[in-house]
Amino acid sequence: MSSKVYYNSACPVCNAGIKDQRQRMEACGIKDIEWVDVHAHPEAVSEVGASLEQVRERLYVKDADGELNIGADAFTRLWSETPSQRWLASLLRLPVLKQLTHLAYNVFARLLYQWNRAKRHW
Repeated sequence: MSSKVYYNSACPVCNAGIKDQRQRMEACGIKDIEWVDVHAHPEAVSEVGASLEQVRERLYVKDADGELNIGADAFTRLWSETPSQRWLASLLRLPVLKQLTHLAYNVFARLLYQWNRAKRHW
């Protein structure tokens, strides 16, 4: 089983970020990741045991071992697999930075989710 990334293409910011990350990973030869757009395939959220709204708000990555990474941890997981971004993943795993990263991600994700809802992107 390859890793799966669950993202929401209806969010223009999220979609652009995923498109960029996917291009970076594919340019490094990483092609064993399944990119699951929950906007196009809402039933896929059952694979991570979350609601559609939860996955619309935060990025979910399920690795090949079945470990689920959500939000900032999901990005850190993807960056750790991307040679040009491993340094960033290592940096963001440091205790104080990890806490700050989670706080910043959670605030940003909540505000972005509310903005998308207000704009009726879904």
